Amino acid sequence: MHRFMKNGRLCAVVAARTSSEALRQVHKALRYTTTVELRLDWLAGPAEVQKLLKSLGARRFRSAVEWIATCRRQNAGGKFRGSVIDQLRLLRSAIRAGCRWVDVEIETVQAVSLLLCLMYIKPAHGIVSFHDFRALPRPERLSQIVSQLNRICSDGPFETFKVAVKCASLRDSLRLLKIASRRSNSIVAPMGKLASAARILSLRAGSRMAYAPVEQSTAPGQISLRQFRELYRGGDFDSGTRVYGVIGNPVEHSLSPLLFNAGFQARKLNSVYLPFLVSDLRDFMAAVKPLGIRGFSVTLPFKQKLLRFLDGCDALADSIGAVNTVTVRADGTLIGYNTDSVGILVALKRQAISGSRILILGAGGAARAAAFTLMQAGASLYVCSRRRGKAIELARAVHGDAVQRTGLRKRFFDVIINATPVGMYPRERSSPLRASELNCSLAFDMVYRPRKTHFLRLAAERGIDTVSGLEMFLAQATAQWEIWTGTEAPRDAMRRAVEKALRLDERKKRT
Repeated sequence: MHRFMKNGRLCAVVAARTSSEALRQVHKALRYTTTVELRLDWLAGPAEVQKLLKSLGARRFRSAVEWIATCRRQNAGGKFRGSVIDQLRLLRSAIRAGCRWVDVEIETVQAVSLLLCLMYIKPAHGIVSFHDFRALPRPERLSQIVSQLNRICSDGPFETFKVAVKCASLRDSLRLLKIASRRSNSIVAPMGKLASAARILSLRAGSRMAYAPVEQSTAPGQISLRQFRELYRGGDFDSGTRVYGVIGNPVEHSLSPLLFNAGFQARKLNSVYLPFLVSDLRDFMAAVKPLGIRGFSVTLPFKQKLLRFLDGCDALADSIGAVNTVTVRADGTLIGYNTDSVGILVALKRQAISGSRILILGAGGAARAAAFTLMQAGASLYVCSRRRGKAIELARAVHGDAVQRTGLRKRFFDVIINATPVGMYPRERSSPLRASELNCSLAFDMVYRPRKTHFLRLAAERGIDTVSGLEMFLAQATAQWEIWTGTEAPRDAMRRAVEKALRLDERKKRT
């Protein structure tokens, strides 16, 4: 196995129109890894390619860097329009400039003889690759492709093969990860939004490398180099890395990965927390065991739907009828909890709850957690939801009243709670209520990103005290940590990471 496969498993992808822009990306890449792929097909013509190669040949940056030259032709999802021979000649120029690795798609190898490929790429090391941006091939076809790639590696100048295909489910992704676990000379790259978590876990499964763009994405579902390295510590994965995550749809807004991974780093734990975009709960649940997931958070719209997949719940989650936390026990059983309850009580700690008139906006899993928690604390509850039937159902369950929005202007509440996703990043200009409907002493928004939602801004303008969802978010997350790890959460490190991200959001919004 070549050295870069051991020490540079995270490969930075440099893709740019000009040589100057490519060089700028190279400098950024070298902060995170010593393996860099140069996508020569992205450059705007032969002149820009030669400028980049000249700079590379003159500087070589540092000898420890492993350069991979790629000139992907259009029939394999790239931008190069020249002939196969033109492609090989360009790769030959890259080798002369200092690239010790070249990536050649299987279509090119099949168009010419292995002997001709050897003539052009020797003495460089070769990666032969297969791409399908449409869908994962059928099992028998995928098996044939892997056999062809492996045969090319055994007969020709190639040492490693890569399979990069669009995955429409975690089930598809698992088929790719299985290739990595069985073939020590393979690189796998699941593509697509539903495959992002599996793409990150490819190194844990045994893939020789994982690709991450410096700036410009070259395939759907890619994770940026900075995120891969700093947020997920992807280059450090091994078979013992513990996997946690959050499931939802949408899920890209969640700061849970930032919070938990900051905690793992603070405690020096070999663990990672990933976002799983889920369109089919059955698909995700079938992947829990194969991916080795130890626990996961649950966000909308699955807090209630997940119950039927669990082996059991604690008493609170069972009474609420919704979970936000699942732990996977050593015997594989799935147990649900609801730590939203802890978060709600922490967020409202300065409010005397017993006897308070509290309006809950929404009737989903988060609203149910609020309603049952506050009922047990002695509050008088009111529920308002655009789904009138659901509001009536929840209100009856907590001995409260379902109210219609049309009458809110004439009512006063001690607390109004937004338990809906309205106003959540990136749709920040929305509020579940108008200013004239905010008649209360305290407004609490479960949405934590942004920290100051439009709902809370309207309340503040009316002189109403406000509570951000941040306090609830941090409290419920630290409770999850303790359920999963059995240890005290590094609260300060977790809070700092989230507050820093929220401040960055606010700065971006101002600019």
